[in-house]
Amino acid sequence: MEKNMERGLKCLVDQKEYDLVDGVFLKDLDGSLRALIRRDYPKAADNQFICSEHLVQYRVKKMDQMIAKDYRQNDKLTRKLTRVMENDAYQVIDVREQLEHSLTFGQKIADGVAHFGGSWAFILSFIGIMIFWILLNIFHWFGVHFDPYPFILLNLFLSMVAAIQAPLIMMSQNRSSEYDRMESRNDYQVNQKSEEEIRVLHSKIDHLIQQDQPNLLQIQKIQTEMLGSIESQVSELRRLQQYFEEENKK
Repeated sequence: MEKNMERGLKCLVDQKEYDLVDGVFLKDLDGSLRALIRRDYPKAADNQFICSEHLVQYRVKKMDQMIAKDYRQNDKLTRKLTRVMENDAYQVIDVREQLEHSLTFGQKIADGVAHFGGSWAFILSFIGIMIFWILLNIFHWFGVHFDPYPFILLNLFLSMVAAIQAPLIMMSQNRSSEYDRMESRNDYQVNQKSEEEIRVLHSKIDHLIQQDQPNLLQIQKIQTEMLGSIESQVSELRRLQQYFEEENKK
């Protein structure tokens, strides 16, 4: 015990003499912590001694650097995500509402004809009219006989209806195609914006997993080492106290 008390080790920082239990050698420190000390003392060798007081300061400095680095990275990702979410270069629009407001009178008629022409109401009513037309001209109801068999006037009427209805239906289909194209472009823009936001969120989550958590574990390790160092010093002080008490009793 007396030999340990008489042994003096100079601290690398303040050049004062300390007992062996009051510090550690640089070779016993973590590589990153040793590199941090060598920034201030480039010529420091691995066998040099640093006292616990200054070692605690360097450990706190290392934790501060790690925390500041995490804060900077998180702040950078947060600003990037904010810019993406606040980017108003593209506004999500209601395609159907926009098309309805831009419809002309002719386009509305074409849509109405296409809608009615593709319904059961049109089919049943058209079949009913043709049957009535045929029966009227066969049995001469009400003395009417304006289109005898083979119903040439009916064929002409059907041809006219088909000739008029076909382009109107095509106009409506073109409107539907235009709606589909606008809807696709709108979906593409929405998906592109969502993808960019998701990419930034993934970067933030990856940073939390790959950087923040290891840094937190490293900080906990440093804190544990600091507590262990304090515990060792307290134990050594207790042994010294017992030693002096025994010496006083003698």
